[in-house]
Order: sequence, then structure tokens, then C-alpha cells
Amino acid sequence: MLRNATCGQLRSENQGRTVALAGWVDSLRDHSGVLFVNLRDRYGITQITITPSVGEEMFELVRSLRNEDVIRVVGTVQPRPVGIVNTKIATGEIEVKASEVVVLNRTAVVPFLPGAPEIPSEETRLKYRYLDLRRPQMQKTLELRHRITKVMRDYFDEHDFLEVETPMLGKSTPEGARDYLVPSRVNPGTFYALPQSPQLYKQILMIAGYDRYVQIARCFRDEDLRADRQPEFTQLDLEMSFVEMDDIIDMVSGLVQRLMKEVLGRDMPLPIPRMEYAEAMERFGHDAPDLRFGMELVDLTELAKTVDFRVFRSVAESGGRVRAINAPGAAERYSRKDIDGLNQWVIEHFGAKGIAWLKVDPDGRLAGPIAKNFKPEELERIKEKLEAKPGDFLLFSADAFETTCKVLNGLRRRLASELKLIDPNEMNFCWIVHFPMFAWDEEDGVAGGGRYVAMHHPFTAPRTEDVPLLDSDPGKLKAQAYDLVLNGFEVGGGTIRIHDGTIQHKVFELLGLAEETCRSMFGFLLDALSFGAPPHGGIALGLDRLVMLFAGLDNIRDCIAFPKTAKAADLMTGAPSPVAEKQLEELAIKTATIQNVTLKNADADLEKKE
Repeated sequence: MLRNATCGQLRSENQGRTVALAGWVDSLRDHSGVLFVNLRDRYGITQITITPSVGEEMFELVRSLRNEDVIRVVGTVQPRPVGIVNTKIATGEIEVKASEVVVLNRTAVVPFLPGAPEIPSEETRLKYRYLDLRRPQMQKTLELRHRITKVMRDYFDEHDFLEVETPMLGKSTPEGARDYLVPSRVNPGTFYALPQSPQLYKQILMIAGYDRYVQIARCFRDEDLRADRQPEFTQLDLEMSFVEMDDIIDMVSGLVQRLMKEVLGRDMPLPIPRMEYAEAMERFGHDAPDLRFGMELVDLTELAKTVDFRVFRSVAESGGRVRAINAPGAAERYSRKDIDGLNQWVIEHFGAKGIAWLKVDPDGRLAGPIAKNFKPEELERIKEKLEAKPGDFLLFSADAFETTCKVLNGLRRRLASELKLIDPNEMNFCWIVHFPMFAWDEEDGVAGGGRYVAMHHPFTAPRTEDVPLLDSDPGKLKAQAYDLVLNGFEVGGGTIRIHDGTIQHKVFELLGLAEETCRSMFGFLLDALSFGAPPHGGIALGLDRLVMLFAGLDNIRDCIAFPKTAKAADLMTGAPSPVAEKQLEELAIKTATIQNVTLKNADADLEKKE
């Protein structure tokens, strides 16, 4: 070994010990003819002291070092002189007086310094990811990720789960998000799909009798990206047989309690609160509500039917909704220009017609451009419904229910952030249960006539008491579905699965899938269900998103060693990239786009290798 200690390991009790350290030069200082090198590895930083006593050649070698050179140091641990102890680092009471320094590798000029407090642009960080991964914050985050996955594996091992790997190359079943397709060379014209989840395989495992399955699974979805979503991601995937919804929720709640204690050092009482989907949409306008602050949605539809303000009244009478939020004490914070910006924002982001607003003046009266449209007693009723006090800022949305949800949920989250109503250290978990079984898609179906789509996936079981509605009123069906929410993010979603082939056929039929299509896409599952399938259910937790929230970050790319950009590109390797025409020929593929001239070079290189 080139080292017998790490740069974060040595303490005052190690005084007098001869050690060998290796790492990267974090900084170099020359004080009155004595050189000080901060040597860094992923464990921490140790100060190295080099005096002229090491000899002129070695002293000048050290003087020539630049940040990010890789060196090995042999020396003796000694206490730092009185007055220069560094309390900001764990090794701050000691230093290593070097007797030997060896340069293991010189660095080129780096585009940024991993140890510097200034963080470069994300594009630069992703292009030079090997440098970015040296940053202490990135190292701490990946260490946190490791601890989380270790606790997960230990927890499920203690509960008799078996970790089983499922295939990466599977069958395309494009009922959900877009698949990433992989062409087959040995079966020209056919394709595998990378898994969006191990859903069907884990159900097969339940039918096969492996009643407790778990996997840290890699998954792939070809969809538009955002700060908390990646084209390839990792999830904790589990499935259990002979269970009901409460059993899955209790099992995962126990895991969350263990993670909070062992990873963050926090005690978390159980049970985790539950909320019905319908209640979440009414109170917060979203099925993953952030419960760390108030500002709940208030329904004013019935009141709106009785007022003279035509904008509110016409929406209420035509089946729409009039709803509002109260931003406490925010009247002075938002100028007319700010409010115009909020209005434009909801129009552009949510397709809304706009928002209305009122402020409560110091005398308790409602003021604003729409105030003149209401009678004094109507304004008092609005104030009473919203529990408005002097200095409060009231925002209204009058539109279809779904639009008011999007608008007010968006405003609620934005204003909470701008008004600093959120405690960043709070970890607020909640289970959302009993989602609708189906949603109606107006633009899909035969000739664009609309059809039902699954809210979760087509293998979700309806509540037992709702099964008769499959034939009479599918739109009212509620599913045995449950999502785990943390601080306004869905970190897990699961369902009890359909284990009865007859019900599965009915669900496929309601989703507009013809029998031939069902056999083609899911025939193996339907066959398996006919061979004694037990009641079963499961859940998947998004590991990347969970790490992001446990680390207190707001970008999922900072929780993944080698992430993609918003356009699904790897800036470090240049993926995705064109391939040689000969490779395409082997796969029986022709591309519709004009190939880059560099492909000819790729072909030439391939021939040389052969």
C-alpha cells in the first residue's frame, strides 16, 4: 500500500507516529521559507509541513507543485503550534512533518479547483465530472447514498426478503412512458426494451412463490427531464405476497424510521400520517403536498354563485371552481409589478386565464382591483372563509378544478419559498392513499374520442368494495394505491396488484387494449396469473430523489455520480453519439437523419480493429 493512513484519520493521539499519506494537493503555501501543503483525499484534509531539512532538491520539488497534483508523503505526526489549530477540519490539531515527498502524477491546468468555495457552472461540472466528484460536497453526498442503500439492504435482510436481479433486456410494453429500445443483432428487426421498472418480473416472482423480493434496481424512461428526473435512475423495488395495503405501508414506514435514525440521527415516531388522495387535491391541489407550511387551498365556489362579480359567478355556475390561498403577512412583500409577474407566470406555466387578488389593509379592509365588484358583506364573507388578517395577501383562481389545482399549488410552493415559510431542516413524510383507478384522456382513444388511462399502471387492483364499479361506473373506482411523500416530493409509489385474471382482463378492456394486443404485450403475465397467483403488492422508492432530500439538495444530478443533462446527454463522454454505418448494418437499421461525416472515420477505425 502506498499509504497507511488517510487524510481524515489522524488526531492528536497519533503524535509521534510515522505515517505515509497519499492524495491530491488542495493548496500550497510558503511562509517564511516553510512550505505547507493541504493534502486531500475523500476522507478529509491533512496539513503537511515541509522544511528545508528535507534537502534542496525535495524542497524545490514541493515548491513546484500545483493544485491537484497527486503526491505521496512520508512523515511524522506532530501537534500544530499553539495558536494555529484549525477547528474547521477534523485533523486540525495536528500536522505531518514530511521527510519524503514523491510526485505520483502531475496534473494539467484544471478548469476549476474542487476545493474552492466557488462552484462552476453545471455544464462545466458535468463535462469535467472527474474533477467535480472530488468536491467534498459531492463525496459526502455519495457517501450518504451508500449509507442509505446499506441500511435498506440490512433492513430487508432482517425481514426475510431475497434480493433477486431481474433482466435489463426485456419486452417493450409501451402503455406507460416511452421505452428505451435496444436492437437485436441475432434477431434482425426486433428490439428489447430497457426496463422502466421490474414490475412484471417481480409479479412473476410472487407467482413463483418468492414471497418477499427486493432489489436496488436500475430503470430507464425516455421522457422529458427536469431537476428531479433522469433518463436512467435507481429505485428500491420490493414486492410481498399474502399482504394488504397496510402491510406494505407498515413495512416501508419501518424502513423510513430506520433511515431517519441511522442516516440522519433523528427519531421519527410512527405511524406516518395518511391522507386520502381526494383530500390532498382539495387542500393542497397536488397529490404530493408539501406539509411543512400552511397556506392551504380554500374553496369559494358556493359563495361565488351568489356574488355579482361575473367572472367568479359564471365559472361557479358552469361547473368550474373558485378557490384561493392566503399568503400571511405578504401584502407589503408583493408590489403591483410583482403580482403582474405572478399572473404572467401562471398563464405561461399552467395554461390558466390568470389570477385575481386582494390585500388586507391595516384597517382590515380588502383592497385590490376586484374589490369594487363585491358588496361589503361579500368581502367580509371572503375574509372570513380565508381567515384573513391585516397584511395578508389573497390570491384567487377561477377555472376548471384541475387548472385551479395547478395554479394554486404552484403559487403556494413559490410563495412559500419566496416568503421563507419552509424550515429546510424539517423532514415531513405523508402517505397519500386511495388514488382514482383511472383518469380520462380526452385526446386519446379511437378517433380521438377519449379513453381511460391507468393512474398508476394497468396491474393495479381496485379496492375490494369497488370491484362492481368495473362494470357499472369505472370512473368512480378507487385503487389500492399509495404514494410516500416527503417535503412535497413523491419518493415512492406502490399498489396492491391484480391477482385475478378475470379482473385483469376487464381492466385491459377498459383501457382500450384489444385482446390481441393484450396477448402480444402481456400474454406471459396472463398465463402466469392462471397458475395460482397469490394476493400480492409492492412499492418502489426513488433512491436518487430520496438521497437528494436527505442531503438537503434541490437537484437530483448532484446525487448521481454520472448523471445526464436536461437533454439526456453525458457531457463528459459525449453520449449519445453517432455510430459507424457498419454497426448499423449489423443491426439491420437505417437512420432517417443525415449521418455526420465523422461516421466515415468511425467505419475506418472499425475496419482497422478487425
